[in-house]
Order: sequence, then C-alpha cells, then structure tokens
Amino acid sequence: MIRRWYTALGINLLLGIPAIVPILMLWFLLSNWPLADIGLTTRIPNNEQDDSPNAALLFFGPMIAASVILWWIANRPLARRTQLPASRYWLLALAGTLIPTAVAITVWL
Repeated sequence: MIRRWYTALGINLLLGIPAIVPILMLWFLLSNWPLADIGLTTRIPNNEQDDSPNAALLFFGPMIAASVILWWIANRPLARRTQLPASRYWLLALAGTLIPTAVAITVWL
C-alpha cells in the first residue's frame, strides 16, 4: 500500500517526461489566443488570413486531451492509496508533472 507522498511524486515525475510535448502544445494555444487577446502575450506572426485557433485545436486538442485522461487514470488509484488529503495529492501530482517541463525549458533556454 502506498503511504508516502514521495512515491506519488516519483510516479508523476516519470509521467511528466512524456507530458512535456502536450504541455508545450497547451502553452502554444493559450499564449496565442486567450492570453494574447487580453494583452499578456503576443501572437506568433504569420501570413495566414484566418488567425483562429481552430486548426491548432484540431491538431493539438486530441493529444492534450489524451494526455490529461491518461494522467488522471494513472493518478486516480494513487490518490486513494496515499494518506494525503485529496487537494494536497492533486497539487503534488500536478507539480510533479510540471517539473520535467520546467527543467526542459530551463536547459533549452
């Protein structure tokens, strides 16, 4: 029985390695449309007449959705077996998943 938080963190760190690509895809979608619309980021300049997120959502959406579903399926049994409260467990799981992306961005830049 899993009773320690570091087991859940380790599993989510491993899940975060293949999640780098969907997380960056999600950042691309967010930074080019809703965040650019409110002025927090700028859009990537292109020569397209249609500057809507439909094509990006069609391409990125299924991969992002599949990644989130697989992450949830992997974490659901772990959340029941740990002694952590649900809110702390899911925060730990999200942080553990985002750490490999943060490391990759830091190394890349």
